[in-house]
Amino acid sequence: MGLHTLLGANGTIANALFPILSAKGHQIRLVSRSSRSVPGVENMSANLLNREQVFKAVEGSDIVYLLVGITYNAKVWQAEWPVIIHNVIEACKASNAKLVFFDNVYMYGRVDGVITEDTPYHPSSKKGAVRAEVAATLQSEMRAGKINAVIARAVDFYGPEVVDKSAAGLLVFTNMAKGKKAQWFINPDVPRSYNYIPDAARALDILSHDESAYGQVWHLPSVQPAATGRQFIKIAAKYMNASDKVTVLPKWLLKMIGWFNPFMHDAYEMNYQDEFPFLFSSAKFEKAYGFVPTPYEEAIKTTADWFKLNYRP
Repeated sequence: MGLHTLLGANGTIANALFPILSAKGHQIRLVSRSSRSVPGVENMSANLLNREQVFKAVEGSDIVYLLVGITYNAKVWQAEWPVIIHNVIEACKASNAKLVFFDNVYMYGRVDGVITEDTPYHPSSKKGAVRAEVAATLQSEMRAGKINAVIARAVDFYGPEVVDKSAAGLLVFTNMAKGKKAQWFINPDVPRSYNYIPDAARALDILSHDESAYGQVWHLPSVQPAATGRQFIKIAAKYMNASDKVTVLPKWLLKMIGWFNPFMHDAYEMNYQDEFPFLFSSAKFEKAYGFVPTPYEEAIKTTADWFKLNYRP
């Protein structure tokens, strides 16, 4: 059945994808900076900035999943992402491995309308420019027939076990679990697309096993129409047994917080995603695979149930 190698094995998407692959009986290699100790699979540590370590991590793989996340800082992204994508591409080519790249949507920039796989790259942020460069690098290799790869794109996500890597997890579910009001960035009255992590993981598994999916960009499942922040919070409040009131964090406050908080400082350039409608279409994937994204009501209830049972402030 081949070896499936997860680069970035300690991350949110890897944690959701691993049990799916494991249930199918695949041979799995988990690769991260600090090696995990998961019984029954191969655990390996590697720095993706180190070419030799990447080649060793990928060697013998049938399918490689690039799921890594790096420090949320534009300068770090500018320095590290081009090196990472180059190392992974070359390692996959050397091992004749297929590549599934879990990408984001920053390269599109602010879009007036629905974002599809055909939307041109017009980044409106430093981090977006980096992701456009990374995507262009991989797509150039794909078009030249030098690598068999899939680019799978997601927006912000939420779901069970997703706490500190999710705006919804931090602003909505965590606050409600603490008995506080939910928070939302800038404008809770515009639609804002999200991916439900279990759906995203299932979609990655589907794409990775379909030969016809390779050589293409795919948007991972996202419910249409997108909910507004207030709509999302209202559903969450019902299942968290919490208030559906929301504290809006205005743009000027986020800028002020950024003076003292490095993460918020670097996140400020992405505020267009919350200030204006942010509409992400996964119609291509849904039509190709007959996939129906988990409705908000069900997905938010499942997430709330996990937080009530497992989250301890």
